Amino acid sequence: MKLSKYLKPYMLFALLTPLTMVGEVMVDLLQPKLMSKIVDEGVLGQDMGLIIHTGLLMMLLIIIGGACGVGSSALGGVASQGFARDLRSDVFKKVMGLSFEQTDKFTTGSLVTRLTTDITALQQMVDFMLRMLVRDGILFIGGIIMMLTLNVKFGIVIAVAMPIEILIVVLVMRKANPLYSIVAARLDSVNTVMQENVSGARVVKAYVREERESQRFGKANEDLMQANLRVQKMVAVLQPALMMIMNISVIAVILIGGFQVQAREMKVGEVMAAITYLTQVLNGIMMLSMMFQTMSRASASAKRICEVLDSEPVIQDGAGANCTEKGTVSFRGVSFYYPSASGRPVLSDISFDVKQGENVAILGATGSGKSTLVSMIPRFYDPVQGDIFVDGVNVKDMKLSDLRSKVGIVLQKSELFSGSAADNIRWGKKDASLEEVKAAAEIAQADEFVSTLPDGYDGIIAEKGASLSGGQKQRLSISRAVLKKPEILIFDDSTSALDLGTEAKLHKGLREGLKGTTVITIAQRIASVKNCDRIFVLDHGRLAGSGTHEQLLQSCGVYKDICNSQMRNAGGEE
Repeated sequence: MKLSKYLKPYMLFALLTPLTMVGEVMVDLLQPKLMSKIVDEGVLGQDMGLIIHTGLLMMLLIIIGGACGVGSSALGGVASQGFARDLRSDVFKKVMGLSFEQTDKFTTGSLVTRLTTDITALQQMVDFMLRMLVRDGILFIGGIIMMLTLNVKFGIVIAVAMPIEILIVVLVMRKANPLYSIVAARLDSVNTVMQENVSGARVVKAYVREERESQRFGKANEDLMQANLRVQKMVAVLQPALMMIMNISVIAVILIGGFQVQAREMKVGEVMAAITYLTQVLNGIMMLSMMFQTMSRASASAKRICEVLDSEPVIQDGAGANCTEKGTVSFRGVSFYYPSASGRPVLSDISFDVKQGENVAILGATGSGKSTLVSMIPRFYDPVQGDIFVDGVNVKDMKLSDLRSKVGIVLQKSELFSGSAADNIRWGKKDASLEEVKAAAEIAQADEFVSTLPDGYDGIIAEKGASLSGGQKQRLSISRAVLKKPEILIFDDSTSALDLGTEAKLHKGLREGLKGTTVITIAQRIASVKNCDRIFVLDHGRLAGSGTHEQLLQSCGVYKDICNSQMRNAGGEE
């Protein structure tokens, strides 16, 4: 019912679908009556004219009924497909608005299943409800009425057979319904494993883990098959049981009808019509049982869809505020830990200020909280304690669109999309001219390889940049951040695949092309950050020191240890 609002824009089609279906059903109900007339009055009465006349009438009705059926299918398709399209769009928008914490909770595989399989199940249910429910319902009620008009005694057969069929359907569906949620969860697991292995195919091959990953997928696939089999075994009982009852009921009608024919209270054609009507009635129950299966599957899917739609983003939009500064960042007593983590915080009581136009670096051992720290500037996460200010305003008071328009970030993992090189760079500014795209690429040192592509900036980049090297992907990612011309530019260890010469050219290009931009760089190499205005050193989530390269060598033991370690690994050469 919560999702029914998505059907409202297509209410006209939804109303016309069952109305046109009524025409097809009425033709189906009239056919046995006309056939009995042909048998009793035409064949047995040897009236060829009546046979031809009634046969032509039946043909005309079949054409009318067929046209109604086609119209009903077309109208129902418009309504159900439109319903699914609008729902899918809203769910996708909701997924895009979820915080990283919520996305991790749902898992990528589960969200893909909800956007595809679950919405398809709901679309099929809407289509069935608009067409098949009306058809089977009218056939069920109309068949009973038509049978009773032939002979009231046939009501005994219906009165006995119908409750038994309904009882069987209810018992089977009560046991099968909970299993559909299990099937959906197992499908999530299959999609998750598949998504991980497709996106991480290079790592799988590099570590020769194909067999292990095949076994892991096989386990998830086997679990899905077993869950599906449990449902199918349960439902498999249904149709044979209903068919057996229907056949016994047909025999009962033949016996009753036979006695009535002998007593000259009925005609042979009427008995034949009664058998057809009984079949329609019991077939209606069978089709309704299939409808219940579809509804049960859709009910499980609807709950999963509503879980996404009802999820309120953890990161809420601020009311909006006027900024008093430009390009400044301040941390005030910031502490943070991930909701799923236990133990000590990732960051503890971090405080520092970055002025406009400063070029600062954040250095520390792996796991010291560097990436987490910069992720809180554009509010990918909020601190557990403390406050973060951008341009003199608490980030929680700013609209997310305003905040993130000020910040350009290049992540550790370079994410590229299918399309041209220019399209990937234009993520920084969707209406940028080719000249602006090239200028950004030149600053990021990407122009030299993009220009050598077969089609230059129009050259197609494979999915996730599979056709490029690590350094090329990083430079394209840097290009789109540069094109944005943000107030604050963050490099989250995103120059690791560049040699020191290329990195030096990049920083020179940034100084010349983005004057006044605040640059925050996370790096592992001392050589990459030693010329920064200031360096912040993190150690186990705490700020261990800050200052220039020379100052830290004198005052910060952690920085000195990192520097000495890297010099030893480089053979004593700085």
